[in-house]
Amino acid sequence: MLRWLIPLIIVTILAVILEIYTFNALKTISKNKFLRFTFLIASCIVYINFFITVFSYDRSNGQTPQFQMAMGLLLTFLIPKLVLFLLLFGEDVYRWIVKGISAFSSSETQPLAGRRKFISQLALGLAAIPFVSFIYGIIQGKYNYKVIKYQLSFDDLPAAFDGYTITQISDIHSGSFTNKEKIQYGVDLINEQKSDLMLFTGDIVNNQADEMDGWIDVFAKLEAKEGKYAILGNHDYGDYMDWKTPEDKTNNFKKVKEIHQKIGFDLLLDEHRYLEKDGQKIALLGVENWGKGFNQAGDLQKASANVKKEDFKILMSHDPSHWQEKVKMDDFNYHLTLSGHTHGLQMGIEIPGFFKWSPSQYVYKQWAGLYQEFGRFINVNRGFGYHAFPGRVGIWPEITVIELKKA
Repeated sequence: MLRWLIPLIIVTILAVILEIYTFNALKTISKNKFLRFTFLIASCIVYINFFITVFSYDRSNGQTPQFQMAMGLLLTFLIPKLVLFLLLFGEDVYRWIVKGISAFSSSETQPLAGRRKFISQLALGLAAIPFVSFIYGIIQGKYNYKVIKYQLSFDDLPAAFDGYTITQISDIHSGSFTNKEKIQYGVDLINEQKSDLMLFTGDIVNNQADEMDGWIDVFAKLEAKEGKYAILGNHDYGDYMDWKTPEDKTNNFKKVKEIHQKIGFDLLLDEHRYLEKDGQKIALLGVENWGKGFNQAGDLQKASANVKKEDFKILMSHDPSHWQEKVKMDDFNYHLTLSGHTHGLQMGIEIPGFFKWSPSQYVYKQWAGLYQEFGRFINVNRGFGYHAFPGRVGIWPEITVIELKKA
């Protein structure tokens, strides 16, 4: 419980400051006490729910949907108030500067009440944008599946694979799911792509294998003409739970690996497979999770054993930092790498073809979409599911379809 103490103190101090500014903003633009106190009571309910959830949270159960919802509601209330605070605090600073100048001059300052009301109205209006966005993200945004298509050309692609299509999905996180009908819709949308190959790039659960029990029948319906292959993600190892015994963790990991077989996927554990078509072939490689600074279980050399340098290669590696740190510079030439992991932080702003931003970009150089360096490509899938925050704001769940072309 002590590990939560400092974060809770910080959240409490932040919440008090934000509530003071929000309450005063409402007071400035409206004399309606019912409005002000109703909003304050709603905020208190969110905070109390969060604190109760945290203090009663049993880490041995993993991150439950209840914990995620408490976190989601907290962010939904805090982030809009943070926007409001930044505007009003900025106005306060300006007002203090003006008062300071007037104290050392003979000039008289103009009344600031009118400007304060205008700034309060503006701040509340701007704060409403993230508030509504987060509400939408929790209710509907996490199911707003987008099919993103790329056509990639390679000089050395075997001619038989010209026009070959790959559907990539990633980060299912089945332990977060609550709506079977919506998830079934997403699975149906994946199947509608009718790709030759289906690749899943890790994180099938949040922590525990049994999170997938109620979803086996749904994901077993995934279809691809030439086969389905998968790798593990960082959450599949059970590293984010307090297990009662090491044996429990080992048994859980074994069951997580067995899930892939149950839904018809060939799980690659530092292995490769050759895909053949009309007498020609390409190499498909899959490594265990390799992340910069943590859980570097993946062994690229082991996965590449008996693969020739001149072979056309597709690599599945869950964490894009692997590509940044190791893969893209490897002279063995991995033509296309498929990753996930980042989720694009599940929140950000994207205007396709013009603008893309998320806090995720300050952690990962490749965080969402297609990137190219040294003539090699990586696609970072934004994820099918969601984790921690029970929604998506601006960064929608993704189904990637890649068509390979002979240049």
